[in-house]
Amino acid sequence: KVRATHPDCSVVLYFQEREAECLEMIRSERQTSAPPASSQQRGCLTEWDGVSCWSAVPVGQSRAVACPNILHIFKKSKALIRRNCTESGWSFPSPPYYNACELEAIGSNNDTEAKASYFVTMKVLYTCGYSTSLAALFLAIGIFSCFRKLHCTRNSIHIHFFTSFILRGAAVFIKDAVLFSDESVDHCTMSTANCKAAIAFFQYSVLANFYWLLVEGMYLQTLLLLTFTSDKRYIWWYILIGWGIPMLTVCVWVVTRLQYDDHGCWDDYTSLYWWVIKAPILLAIFVNFLIFLNVTRMLAQKIRSPDISKNYKQQYMRLTKSTLLLIPLFGVHYVVFALFPEHIGVDARLYFELVLGSYQGFLVALLYCFLNGEVQAEIKRNWGKWQSSMESNVFNLATQDFTA
Repeated sequence: KVRATHPDCSVVLYFQEREAECLEMIRSERQTSAPPASSQQRGCLTEWDGVSCWSAVPVGQSRAVACPNILHIFKKSKALIRRNCTESGWSFPSPPYYNACELEAIGSNNDTEAKASYFVTMKVLYTCGYSTSLAALFLAIGIFSCFRKLHCTRNSIHIHFFTSFILRGAAVFIKDAVLFSDESVDHCTMSTANCKAAIAFFQYSVLANFYWLLVEGMYLQTLLLLTFTSDKRYIWWYILIGWGIPMLTVCVWVVTRLQYDDHGCWDDYTSLYWWVIKAPILLAIFVNFLIFLNVTRMLAQKIRSPDISKNYKQQYMRLTKSTLLLIPLFGVHYVVFALFPEHIGVDARLYFELVLGSYQGFLVALLYCFLNGEVQAEIKRNWGKWQSSMESNVFNLATQDFTA
């Protein structure tokens, strides 16, 4: 089995495994060896010193071990540390670990407090961002659902797109509640069904988010090719792409992790099986980029065409400006970070994916709903009707009072 761990937990799990192996060796020695007659005959028994396992040797002999092979903790891994077996037991390691292996400099308490404060600030920022996005998205869905004149294939796709953002924001809050609500829990050894389900739901929401952006691009391209001829037959294919492909991908990933890497809480990104999730996302971004180029080309051709009326040109521009803005906005930073290992640029990655990413839902609702001229006109029309109705009711009441 290929076992992957979160980078922050790799050191802890490495020493836990070495300790378990050493303790198993000690238990087997106690079961197989006969009681010694004296301490001199016994020598030094196998011992775990917190870093290395020292195998049993007779009195007067020595044992040498290499530094643990953890490069971001120890600068050297080939240096040897020796311990002598004396009549009083094992001697101290010579030279000490911190001299032989050259420990990396550990941050001071001020650095630790600053880092903790940084993560708290990040959490506050993305919590505010997702809360703002969720409120805007629910309002936008309500607007599209309440006004009958706004019911069409295009706005139906927008509603699905908004829903994927709502799921993504909810998944972030659920993941935080499950994984980080209890500070006493050891996250390096945490491997519960709840935390795995939370991570699986989070991965599904992220995949659905990218694939509904892909659907938005595909629908825009279809409209340009069909000259704004609405065809509802495609809506089920769009739903299958937006919700079905992410569901199939996550199911394959879950089965793969259960079968080959059911370790930890599945929130690591160093596993080879992470590519089951990562590859479809990169594919969606790549296809969207091609759509971006193709739509830009078709739009330039149609605008220059003398056969297209001014109203159609305005429709093209209004519909394309939102999607053409979102495609590079969503994909560029993800492609850039995908080219580097997960431990490179962690701070920048966290800022883009958590802080800026938390406000993407608000931006989508703003572009597709609140700044949409059709939506604004429908709201103004209904607002005018409501005001006229209220004035009429007030007039009728006043007339009744006067005639009475």
